[in-house]
Amino acid sequence: MSTTLLTGGTVWDGLADRPIGARDVLVEDGRISRIAEHVAAPEGAEVVPLSGLTVTPGFMDCHTHVSITPDLLSVLALSSAAGVLRTLPVLHTLLMNGFTTVRDLMGADPGFGLVALRDAVAAGIVPGPRLLVAPHMISARGGHGDYAAVLNPDLQGRPRLLELAAADGPDEIRTRVREEIRGGADWIKFAATGGFSSPSDDPAQTTYTQEEMNTLVETARDLGRPATPHGYGDEGVQRAVRAGVRSVDHGNLASRDTLWMMADEGVYLVPTQFTVLHSARNVDDDAYWVGKPASKRRKFARYRKALFASAEHLAASEVRIAFGTDAGMFPHAENWKEFPMMVSNGIDPARALRAATSVAAELLGLDDLGVLAPGRIADIIAMPGDPFTDPEVTGKVAFVMKEGVIHKRPRPPA
Repeated sequence: MSTTLLTGGTVWDGLADRPIGARDVLVEDGRISRIAEHVAAPEGAEVVPLSGLTVTPGFMDCHTHVSITPDLLSVLALSSAAGVLRTLPVLHTLLMNGFTTVRDLMGADPGFGLVALRDAVAAGIVPGPRLLVAPHMISARGGHGDYAAVLNPDLQGRPRLLELAAADGPDEIRTRVREEIRGGADWIKFAATGGFSSPSDDPAQTTYTQEEMNTLVETARDLGRPATPHGYGDEGVQRAVRAGVRSVDHGNLASRDTLWMMADEGVYLVPTQFTVLHSARNVDDDAYWVGKPASKRRKFARYRKALFASAEHLAASEVRIAFGTDAGMFPHAENWKEFPMMVSNGIDPARALRAATSVAAELLGLDDLGVLAPGRIADIIAMPGDPFTDPEVTGKVAFVMKEGVIHKRPRPPA
């Protein structure tokens, strides 16, 4: 078993409002055994100097799509095996950028390739962040997760595979949830509203009834799985909260009242602000929209003011925010950009950092992660500078340790 001593880094434990100062961190057998101002190196320990770096828990992205690219139609044409193979460099990028855990909320594979990928990472066959997966997004037909909508209308009733996890009515929804869990799902994801990127709906539209959402969440709960919706507008988010979801993903059109409702019910929000608000901020920039769907731009133009207002309400709210990016809809090398986007929208830097560490671990039910403390699993990263005053340094991670194994080391001084 390995022993590693990390010395001299400025340690933030994942909970406090500021770093606690320069500390040594001793890691033994994959877990943190001691944190102190000075720790004597045990015999045979590897000593890694981290002075000048801020040391934090490994980051967690609670909303990724490791097997998806912005050109979704090209991904839909891949076999399951090809889709999984294309994720390997994505997993490497995520890990090198300090993301040691991700929740993947839907692939474009009609099978369960994401489950096999999760298990391969857990077994050490494939290096990458640990994965929790919702293999498909359960969706009403014609809703956000029904990709048959991109076809010629004359063909839409035929290629059932492109419907992926489409389901209508309580009975079919119940069956679909059970199939997802049979296939190995850790989470159940569903489309409560339309979206910005889907051509056949609108983000303010609610695509499941209260009865349908109740059935979905209840079935998942009965089988020990939490549920989370893709949801933007008030009515869809409120129905999902009443149904008993553990988190809401996006929520970027939620009103102040809806955010209060979420806070009161203890529902986490994963706001994916970079991908949403970056597009809203650039809605008048023709160059930005080259190669992107005109329908998507029209939706952002329609809802731009409401998106900005909701972001202000979120910053002022007491909702438990968990970090998530929707990466896959943009390059995974840019996941870190969610940090400066959150801060630019009024979210305190400590709250943003907790969202990707201790709060994310709470959401995901990973009690041994998200905090630097004796006994916890040693997912530890380090970056130059101070992320509390400059969130851009989250994109410069120089050291990565996952479960006590070093995957990235600081470059030695020139």
